[in-house]
Amino acid sequence: MASARLKYLSLGVLVFQTTSLVLTMRYSRTLQAEGPRYLASSAVVVAEVMKILACVLLVFKEHSYSVRALNSILRQEILHKPIETLKLAIPSGIYTLQNNLLYVALSNLDAATYQVTYQLKILTTALFSVSMLGRRLGVYQWLSLLILMAGVALVQWPSEPAAAPETEDRSAGSQFVGVTAVLVACCSSGFAGVYFEKILKESKQSVWVRNIQLGMFGLVFGLIGMLLYDGERVRESGMFQGYNTITWMVVALQALGGLVIAAVIKYADNILKGFATSLSIILSTLISYFLLQDFDPSSVFFFGAVLVIAATFLYGYEGKPPANPSRA
Repeated sequence: MASARLKYLSLGVLVFQTTSLVLTMRYSRTLQAEGPRYLASSAVVVAEVMKILACVLLVFKEHSYSVRALNSILRQEILHKPIETLKLAIPSGIYTLQNNLLYVALSNLDAATYQVTYQLKILTTALFSVSMLGRRLGVYQWLSLLILMAGVALVQWPSEPAAAPETEDRSAGSQFVGVTAVLVACCSSGFAGVYFEKILKESKQSVWVRNIQLGMFGLVFGLIGMLLYDGERVRESGMFQGYNTITWMVVALQALGGLVIAAVIKYADNILKGFATSLSIILSTLISYFLLQDFDPSSVFFFGAVLVIAATFLYGYEGKPPANPSRA
């Protein structure tokens, strides 16, 4: 009974985190307000700081709230193992790029289109898992990847060819930028996720310590990116220009969302994760249409979204893939 409650709680948390992050980020990037809009590069940096602090608190809790034990574990695992720490520089840099790309994507795509298209990360993660971890996919999983690609292609199918030339050019340009950002983010998400999993399997370090290491490099890369791309605006108006309540919600959801998912994922099987993805896509579509009013779905979009949702369920149908004898 308690296990069932935890599973449904996990479902609720996954749906809330996935949907609320996308919708609040989209709303924050399209909100018409006085003064300058907040800098996406600044939000990425602040999110990394929040993630590091949250992970430090979790390690502190794991060691019975002992300051001495916390100091010892951080010194031993981070400072005294520079090679192990440096291994995290690669996925951290890619995650930083990905986080910036998500802001670009949601500045140019509605939440529903973004949600469906971003499910291509299932494809990239699967391909990198096969090539880097030696995993073997079953027939249903390969079939689901083909259905997924077809569904995403339909979602991107143009639905209004008769638009005015100026509007059409601007819309096409935004759509192209948004879709490109999502596709690159999918590739980076797949590679970085599998690389991080490979590192976790090769060591016995706490996942929270690993996230602190990731956050440290992410903070450095984020600061470099902010100074390179928005340095002039930061010097003029500060890195917190344009921040409001919605901005802080976006930053908090981005920083803590991954940690929340990591905490509840052990209670969520493949079917539950499929439900979470499906509900999140449906909620994003409904809220984009009725509340944000930036999305007018076509029948082709709905068919593509159904294919993507079906592919998500089908990918988890076989459960664990057959064991690879060469890795036994």
